[in-house]
This record gives sequence, structure tokens and C-alpha cells, in this order.
Amino acid sequence: MDLTIGPVRPAQHTTLGDITAEAYLGDGLLDFGAEDPYLAELRAVARRAAEADVLVATDGEGRLLGGVTYVTAGTPWADIAREGEAEMRMLAVTPEARGRGVGEALVRACVDRARATEGLSGLVLSTQTTMRAAHRIYLRLGFTRTPERDWTPIPAVPLLTFRLDL
Repeated sequence: MDLTIGPVRPAQHTTLGDITAEAYLGDGLLDFGAEDPYLAELRAVARRAAEADVLVATDGEGRLLGGVTYVTAGTPWADIAREGEAEMRMLAVTPEARGRGVGEALVRACVDRARATEGLSGLVLSTQTTMRAAHRIYLRLGFTRTPERDWTPIPAVPLLTFRLDL
């Protein structure tokens, strides 16, 4: 597949917000379904792009296939990153692009970005227990589970954590 990874453009904000929200809804990852308050954050691509690095994957015809948010510790979108760490969040891929390497390419772009940033020792992420396809990508790329950092942002939503030493 002809695939390009780059920063999100303003004209892509709404589409990426829809892709991200639909991925979480379609995979049953939101406890309150279409009424889940987290949907607003998933759709807030313009705000994320102003406060973090949002990367997108597009195909050879410019179709948006997915995206991910990359942050460093101490910034507004960081959840678990500690000093000296970067974090990736909200990885989402369209249903038709799944299984074609898009998610892995987005993760690799975050890894490359983290490795190119002086002073970082690791890249971390949180993931739901049911995101098994994503877990396989993380493990294949060298991430390890960090159960001591697992957390529960809201009751009944436990998140697993992974870290890649850089």
C-alpha cells in the first residue's frame, strides 16, 4: 500500500475526528456509547493539533486512513508520560484500512519521532484490555507491558500501559 505519514492539516481535522470517534464506537470501547463524554475529546482534533503533534496516514490518492496523537510529558494531552518520556494516544484506523499496516506505520512514526528527540528515554501508551490487535503491534515493535503503571481513568475502564525504551 502506498502510505504517507505526516502532520494533520486543518482540512483533515473533522474527518480524523470522525474516524477516531467511529473507531472507538465501532469497537465498543466507550462505556456510554454515542453518549460517552470522551467522544468530544476524540473529535477535538483541532484542539489536539494546537496543543500536541497529530499525525495522519494517507494513501496514494490522499484518502485519510487514520491518525495518532503524540505528546511529551507535562503537556496538556499527556496522561501517563513522565519526565523524559513521550506518549502516544488515540490511535485510530478506518475499518477498510485495518490489517494493512496503517496502525503499525503510525506507531512507527511515533517511535521515530521519540528516538529523534534528545533527552527522551521512552515512549509510553495506555490501551484498553480489548485492543488486542494494537497490543500485538506494540509487542512486535518492542514495547513491554508496565503493569505497575496501569490505571483506571473512570470506574470500570481499566487501562493497560506499555513502554518502549528508546
